[in-house]
Amino acid sequence: MSENLIPVNIVIADRSYRLKIATTDEEVVRKTIKTINEKIVEYKTNFSGKDMQDYVSMVLLWFATEMQKPTDPGWLSQENEIEINRMEEMIDRALKVD
Repeated sequence: MSENLIPVNIVIADRSYRLKIATTDEEVVRKTIKTINEKIVEYKTNFSGKDMQDYVSMVLLWFATEMQKPTDPGWLSQENEIEINRMEEMIDRALKVD
């Protein structure tokens, strides 16, 4: 592993962790941590639990369930098709000689 690893301090459920991550992963890791902590707050607000472990477990179940849901390739392909058509029009205009 020749990637540059950077040390980061993260907080999940009021506990600090020190990790070394690839610089290219930093933004994704920070967004994921933010989502996890927001979900913990949401579950603490809406459901009763005995301790933080209950909320972390609920968030883990939510996250794992979200990962199992199939993505909608039709939505992606439609977006890609629109973008390709736009690019084709731009190329056609650029190549058109009057």
